[in-house]
Order: sequence, then C-alpha cells, then structure tokens
Amino acid sequence: MDSVSRSAFERRHKDARRWLRVLAAMLCLVFAIQSRAANESLEYQVKSAFLLNFTKFIEWPSADFEAPDSPIAICILGEDPFGATLDQVVAGEVVNNRKVTILRTKRAPAPKMCQVLFLGRPEKEVASLLPSLEAGILTVGEGESFIRDGGMIAFIIENRRVRFSANQMAAESAGLKMSARLLTVARSVKK
Repeated sequence: MDSVSRSAFERRHKDARRWLRVLAAMLCLVFAIQSRAANESLEYQVKSAFLLNFTKFIEWPSADFEAPDSPIAICILGEDPFGATLDQVVAGEVVNNRKVTILRTKRAPAPKMCQVLFLGRPEKEVASLLPSLEAGILTVGEGESFIRDGGMIAFIIENRRVRFSANQMAAESAGLKMSARLLTVARSVKK
C-alpha cells in the first residue's frame, strides 16, 4: 500500500473510531435518561399508592363533605407528576363507603372540593399557599421543608425508597385525625 492510500485508510479508520465514540456516548446518554425516567415513573407509582392509602388512615369530619355520598377527592395542584398512574391506582376504589376520585386544579381548591391535596409546586409557592387553605384538607407534598412550612405529609426519598414524614399537629389543627397505624410507619412525626 502506498503512503497516500495508507494515510487515507488511517484517516477513515480514525474518523470511524471517532463516530463510534460519539455513538457510544449518545447511547449511554439515552440509557441514562430512560433509566431516570423509569425510576421517576416507579417513584410516582409508589407515591400514587401512598396517596390512596392515606385516605384509609385519615378521619375527616362529615362536615368536610358536600353530602353523605360525596367522594373522597384527591386533588393535584399545579403540574401533575403522576400522569395516568394515579388514575389507574384509584380506579374503582371505595374508602369508608365513599368513591375515591382524582381532580386536577391550577388554583387553591374551593371548600369541600378536595379532601387530599398534593402540592408539587416550588417551595415558596407552597409556603405561602398552605396557610390560606380551608380546614379539612390533608396536604401532601415533597421534601422536609413541606412539614416545616405546615404541610401534613411529606414524601421523602431515603436510600432510594419512598418514605413519608407526618405533621400530626397541622392535621389536628385542620380538624383531621391521623390513625396511629399511619403514624407508626411514618419516618418521623411532628407532634
């Protein structure tokens, strides 16, 4: 092979290796994004099951419902990280002779509209919204600061597991009673 052919061959070989490295990097990025999406999806599947189960361990005064047959409404305020997962989890569920429904809203709920309110908004918005909510709404959010800001149940990721902390004092001031069974499985309880 003459020197011209050899240098052309080496350039093509070098270009091919460069493209393979770029392709490998892109594949790694795609797999990382898919893995993260799968983890987030699993995280919100678990949180969906928790939201439903919270309704089984909270006692609402009957005055917190429009009528004796009103459903227990789980409301998502703002962006919805659950997607269809939450709808699938609560489909056909009945708790204490009340159907469980899902509502999505962009503003604070009207009185008796929601019994559970998930707030996935930025911390500053949540901190200013919590005091303005009507009594009788179980507030659920994410992160330790949610409890400090007056929220009632906060999802916490600990060792890659979804856990929750509870603020019994905030629930009681809103007229809600948290079951002792719920409080014993909480990561921490603010009394």
